[in-house]
Amino acid sequence: MKVAPLVKAIEKAKSQGDDVAYSLVYAGSPDDPTLEPSLFADLGIERPGIFLDAEADSLNVLAGNVMSKFDQYLDEHPTDVVIVVDDLASTMSAAIAAKKKGVTLAHLVAGTRSFDISMPKEINRLVIDGLSDLLFTAGAGSDSNINREGANISRTYMVGNILMDTLRANHERFRRPAVLDALGAADGSYLVFTLNRKALLQNRQNLADMLRALCTAAAGTPIVAPLRGAAADAVRDLLPDGTAHFHIVQPLPYLEFGWLTAHALGIITDSGNVAEEATFNSVPCITLNNYTEHIETVLQGTNVLVGESPQGLADYTAQMVTRQWKPAALPQRWDGRSAERILHILLDK
Repeated sequence: MKVAPLVKAIEKAKSQGDDVAYSLVYAGSPDDPTLEPSLFADLGIERPGIFLDAEADSLNVLAGNVMSKFDQYLDEHPTDVVIVVDDLASTMSAAIAAKKKGVTLAHLVAGTRSFDISMPKEINRLVIDGLSDLLFTAGAGSDSNINREGANISRTYMVGNILMDTLRANHERFRRPAVLDALGAADGSYLVFTLNRKALLQNRQNLADMLRALCTAAAGTPIVAPLRGAAADAVRDLLPDGTAHFHIVQPLPYLEFGWLTAHALGIITDSGNVAEEATFNSVPCITLNNYTEHIETVLQGTNVLVGESPQGLADYTAQMVTRQWKPAALPQRWDGRSAERILHILLDK
């Protein structure tokens, strides 16, 4: 979702005569279950041209596999710039391989921090930002993080949140999910619940308390929960008896999920991306975490943080369903033009 706008910007520039081309490299395999069949069609881009097939159960083994295979890719494909996205182990590995080859390295969504060094992703972020020649940030908070760590300001560019480019480009293409009709849920009359974070799933007693608090505070408002795998199983097992307004549904394609969240009364999630999209859509959002990678969603946007507190979840859900949410605004440069800025910088370099 964060790569698609840049791919489209490159293709447009090339069609207009600019000397620019790209290759989309995916660290996993072509049959990775997270690559839903509809994803690339929904985003309007081609599937990756290269799959590294670097899979492993251990993060350290995975990192080594990606580094080795991407190093070989760079040997076989002369490259001017490698753009890595976010903070995964594969992202860090590709960054290290590129830097060792002397290739210009750009980090998309740089400067995000949890300030918890025990998190593997936090280590990845520090390594990637430390190596990168070009740091593309989503907002002033990320700029401040990088500057505090001593990065040269000439390497840092606040381009805005590229996730908003995808939302802006596809807003008119969103499709109302059939599940809403099946539930008889009108636009603006339901809550959306998503869950994925391992820490929440592992503390089953607290998760049960949170679900009870949510269902009670929702006061009968339909809760639509697109969940998969362990999250779906855990929530199904822990829901309070007789909870008729909580609906676990199958994960939705991008364009349908986009409609679901854009037209919700409110969203409860542990996903930073979903919280960012909620701010863009001016939809109230509760994040089940103590931090956010983009503090702008809290300081200016519609987001609030409740951590793992059942009482905090109940209090804010009650505000949500009674439509007593805080005023919000769109953070600076969250305007859907981040890819244009990034490509302009790359071509200028």
